[in-house]
Amino acid sequence: MIAFLSASIEIAVRNFANTLLAIFPFLPTSLATNPEQIMIIIGFAGQGLFAMRFIVQWLTSEGQGRSVIPIAFWYFSIGGGSVLLLYAIWRQDPVIICGQGLGLFIYLRNLFLIRKSQSNAAEGDKA
Repeated sequence: MIAFLSASIEIAVRNFANTLLAIFPFLPTSLATNPEQIMIIIGFAGQGLFAMRFIVQWLTSEGQGRSVIPIAFWYFSIGGGSVLLLYAIWRQDPVIICGQGLGLFIYLRNLFLIRKSQSNAAEGDKA
């Protein structure tokens, strides 16, 4: 299953590379034959998104003068975790797949609990 998903990702990346080369002919043609170049960029982008969650949390906490986890933290977690999961599947790395897969479940669950809490608070305000 993982090998099939990895191969599918690689095909999609090759197609993406060919599209990029058609739009930007000055790019190196090695992008089409070596999808690893694009996947490394995607992996770093995912790591960047994932790291942004801490920067957002730090700036928000500094602004409020106490430790706070803003909703944006969870959205950056989901964005970065999703991209890193895609990268891990392409690499066929079961350790990262398990870690990011579980993490995504936790981030989504936290957003669900936040929305539920906000909904309950809004209903309480109406009463």
